[in-house]
Amino acid sequence: MRNQTLLKQASFAKVGEPFAPVQLPHTWNAFDGQDGGGDYYRGKGTYQIPLPDPTPGKRQYIELQGANHMATVWCNGKKLGSHEGGFSTFRFELTQVMQPCDNMLQVEVDNSISHIYPQRADFTFFGGLYRDVVFIETEQSHFDLMKDGTQGIFATPYAQGRVRLDIFSVNSEFMNVQVEIMDADGNVVAQEQVEAQPHNSLYVTVPQPRLWQGVADPYCYHVCAALLLDGEVQDQVSIRFGFRSFHVDPKTGFYLNGNSVPLRGVCRHQDRKDKGWALSLQDHEEDMVLIRQVGANTIRLAHYQHDQKFYDLCDDAGMVVWAEIPYISQHLPGKEACDNTISQMRELIAQNYNHPSICFWGIGNELTIGGFSEELYRNLSDLNALCKKMDPSRLTTLANLGTVPAGSEHNRITDVVSYNYYLGWYTDTVEDNGPRFDDFHAANPDLAYGISEYGADHMPHWHSAEPFNHDYTEEYAVFYHQEMLKTFAQRPYLWATHVWNMFDFAADARNEGGVQGLNCKGLVTFDRQIKKDTFYVYRAWWSKEPMVHICSKRFVRRSPKERNITVFTNEAEVSLYVNGVFVQTQTPVDHKVVFANVAMTAGENRITVKTAKAEDQAVFEAVDNHDESYDLPEVIEALTAGNWFAENDDNAPEVKNGFSLGVPVGELLGNETCYRIIRGWIMGNHRLKPEDRLAIVSRLANWQAMWGDRYFDRLATIKKYMTAEELQALDKMLKRIKR
Repeated sequence: MRNQTLLKQASFAKVGEPFAPVQLPHTWNAFDGQDGGGDYYRGKGTYQIPLPDPTPGKRQYIELQGANHMATVWCNGKKLGSHEGGFSTFRFELTQVMQPCDNMLQVEVDNSISHIYPQRADFTFFGGLYRDVVFIETEQSHFDLMKDGTQGIFATPYAQGRVRLDIFSVNSEFMNVQVEIMDADGNVVAQEQVEAQPHNSLYVTVPQPRLWQGVADPYCYHVCAALLLDGEVQDQVSIRFGFRSFHVDPKTGFYLNGNSVPLRGVCRHQDRKDKGWALSLQDHEEDMVLIRQVGANTIRLAHYQHDQKFYDLCDDAGMVVWAEIPYISQHLPGKEACDNTISQMRELIAQNYNHPSICFWGIGNELTIGGFSEELYRNLSDLNALCKKMDPSRLTTLANLGTVPAGSEHNRITDVVSYNYYLGWYTDTVEDNGPRFDDFHAANPDLAYGISEYGADHMPHWHSAEPFNHDYTEEYAVFYHQEMLKTFAQRPYLWATHVWNMFDFAADARNEGGVQGLNCKGLVTFDRQIKKDTFYVYRAWWSKEPMVHICSKRFVRRSPKERNITVFTNEAEVSLYVNGVFVQTQTPVDHKVVFANVAMTAGENRITVKTAKAEDQAVFEAVDNHDESYDLPEVIEALTAGNWFAENDDNAPEVKNGFSLGVPVGELLGNETCYRIIRGWIMGNHRLKPEDRLAIVSRLANWQAMWGDRYFDRLATIKKYMTAEELQALDKMLKRIKR
């Protein structure tokens, strides 16, 4: 029979450093990958892991469930091989190099820049052995452990109760394969036994199967496969699966088992504060609890293959999952990089084939940031073809950058498509989203179309009674997400919407909103300790559990003009009490109530809101003047800044070989003087609303990374907000700066 040992003890060293003991799983970027500066360690690290003594007559394997990005493995000084890709399980056989005792595994992991995806994206690429490492012993005959990191058994269910089983074994001559299908209570509901082959393919029927119905009833069956020699079990594995059918209608969205199920959910990254990617099972479980609390029924697991533990949790919770590979942000030219996307997709599909929660394979994300090319289109097409060959039972999808034209051929590669839109944060206004969606749908009425990302950075400590885009307050984010949810509710053709992001996550190069090293678009903070107000906006819209929530509780000190109280609920009426005295009852509109200009006495005031089945409380302090500690200082500074270049001599001559708007964005913004001119020019343009000025300025760093080879005056945001005369004036100023 098979034995498995979870390996926890190891020694670790970066290049040029001494070895020190660590606990597995482990990442070397747990702290420098979240502290800002974009300077976290990307290089090689080596692990030395003692192995158990081998059992005579058995075969030994090592299983590594996540090593980012590349791993090279030795045992007792003998090289076993390498694996390229930081998110999938891979194994090596150890049998031929094992000693009777004192065996040592050495794994060199490398997260430096290479041809392996991802290499460029808005999140930290944590290095290390950040998932479980397992020592496995089997009999000489066993189910194939070298089948793309799988258990060697694949279940293809049909809603009518028939299931195809593909089973792979080694050294199984003169043996039988026995399969038993068990229900959730452990009762055998179907069984079969056949003569073992290296690849057995057989069909088994479960009478009157109970369907996997998503969050309504996530029912799973088990397949237990045993390899028998004269009736004695040589090896045994068990996998879960579920019976379900699904499809997407371009006009009415997603259907599960013939029933309309609008998919409304979240995106998730796999990291958390002071741990990076080295998460425990309890961490994964806590994430799922929070996602279930918010009322989501779908998760986009971005931007790579996640831990098998979390896919299991998705099966149990009934989440409809979009699983994808890290083919992201910019296509890397050349055969090596292309081959890497293919191998990562092959492993993603093989290792996750049996999960009933997964309905969509994602082949890429925002890849036109680096521009369109025939090679990019071919790479995406090859990935789609691989998905359809390996798994025709599921649909393929792609997350496009918001600027991809509606008529682009990229929208026709996959079965369905989604777009990443940040209108109302990085560009434009939140009200522009609905018309943008409708324009795309009108241009492509036969295409299933969804929203794969949308969001706004917000921090629990910034607050405003008059929020605007890019003030980083909870109040602006509440407004933004409320408007997005209203927009979605009016458009049933959207096959899925996924908010970016469920949790704040590490992006070490970021420095926004007074916070370094994080993307703060999450509904929950990086450490999972604070559910932001946006979390409760979504609960009000999605959750069936009665709830009511007072927003802006952390905005404690309120001046006379700051005493509106905003409440979200999924109940029919909300009553307000101040210091125990009833004030009024209101009926929510789109799950929202605003009690305006609530009278408060000097000092602390206890606010209570009640519905028929829920209650919430807050304490606000009435003060005479606005408390500036709630204001992000850099926003105040930006709004009061004049033209940086106003003091310059308008008659200063142009210089030979100077800068201009004819210089690519990356070079312009990479020059400190040009950057300051452009920033001052935007912030000094008082024809623009303050929030528009801030929105454009906040995009400068992203433009440098995303649009480095394009031209400033051709960017959509600039063309929308700036006149030809203003651009001509900017061009004149840039020409005074020597290149």
